[in-house]
Amino acid sequence: MSSDTAPATGPDTTVAHGLAGLLALRGTDLGHTAWTEIAQDRVNTFADATGDHQWIHTDPARAADGPFGGTIAHGYLTLALLIPLFGELLTIDGVNMSVNYGLNKVRFPAPVPVGARIRLRGVVADVTEVKGDGVEMTLDFTMETDRSDKPALVAQAVYRHYA
Repeated sequence: MSSDTAPATGPDTTVAHGLAGLLALRGTDLGHTAWTEIAQDRVNTFADATGDHQWIHTDPARAADGPFGGTIAHGYLTLALLIPLFGELLTIDGVNMSVNYGLNKVRFPAPVPVGARIRLRGVVADVTEVKGDGVEMTLDFTMETDRSDKPALVAQAVYRHYA
């Protein structure tokens, strides 16, 4: 969400110009991203970064006989992918700083099996002005997987953007 990074944009990426552009997005369905495959090496790297090496994530042989029939991504890895995937949905210019303000709700209704593809769908639930020449943006996110009718993640994220 930093204004110093340029997210990968595509033909369907929404572009907001400044705080007024963000305010105008209230209620907007931003659509969905392209599919992204979740590979075992990404899961292993996340396990190394977090110290969470539970076998359902990192031991394909043992996980094959486990409850999911193979290794699965960490729920928090799926959550962490909100930021880079969100950059495919919305590009913001004309602001000096953007920060993650928090999460109102997070649920992981279905696992993400290694090898599955995920994509993010986003809806701008609300945008309000805040002190300090900024806006607070609340987004309803759903992370879909190509392996389940249930979403892998449902979250409401809150960001603040300042001019």
